[in-house]
Amino acid sequence: MRIALFSDIHANLPALEAVLAHMDTQNLDAVYCLGDLVGYGTWPNEVVAEIKKRRIPTIAGNYDEGVGLASPNCGCAYKTDAEKDLGQQSIDYTNSIVTEETRNYLRMLPRQIRLTFMDDSKPENKIEVLLVHGSPRKINEYLFEDRPEKSFLRLLEEADADFLFFGHTHKPYHRTLAYEQDGQTRYRHAVNIGSVGKPKDGDPRAGYVILELTPESTLTNPESLKVEFVRVAYDVEKAAQAIEASPLPNEFAQMLRTA
Repeated sequence: MRIALFSDIHANLPALEAVLAHMDTQNLDAVYCLGDLVGYGTWPNEVVAEIKKRRIPTIAGNYDEGVGLASPNCGCAYKTDAEKDLGQQSIDYTNSIVTEETRNYLRMLPRQIRLTFMDDSKPENKIEVLLVHGSPRKINEYLFEDRPEKSFLRLLEEADADFLFFGHTHKPYHRTLAYEQDGQTRYRHAVNIGSVGKPKDGDPRAGYVILELTPESTLTNPESLKVEFVRVAYDVEKAAQAIEASPLPNEFAQMLRTA
């Protein structure tokens, strides 16, 4: 089974279209979106319309929650007053242009999706997969790669997740976390799937993840479960110039160019 997961489009339609076109070539069995469809870009309604048209199961990000509730607060963490001012311009602009149809869709998105994979002939190989935006505890909690291993393991155990997929930081990574159970070494996995429309890892290309499971996949052998990070080039200038032609701060355009 091949499952694609993507997140943090942030109203960047050219990036989303490029990712979806690439997914169409990947022989996928399922596709999931982990939220933050809107904010910072110029196409919030168009991005939502594309997700709806394809009937992609989607959870809410913190930005979706804020816009869905017509709130002036996106639940973002800004480090400086200058960043806070830019962020305020973003959510004010997004709130001013979204349609009621878009707002209603965002407001009704679920906060989590759980997937259970089990071969009835091998019940010991059951794999629990949890999809969230920030963390299992909070929609806007940042799970950075340098989080201590014990803290990550405790978080996944409390969430009953063998695989935790999330976004929000816009920085992709895969942590494999070993633990002992019934005399065996088993593994949990924490996977940040990066960002489609606003990467922050120095690579301006759109990103998503493919999880591949087979009948031989087991939690005792991390090599039997494949997580592939995919990067897709798109027309960054089209997205950047659309921002520059809008009331949004030009700083957002430069962020797309430099990631």
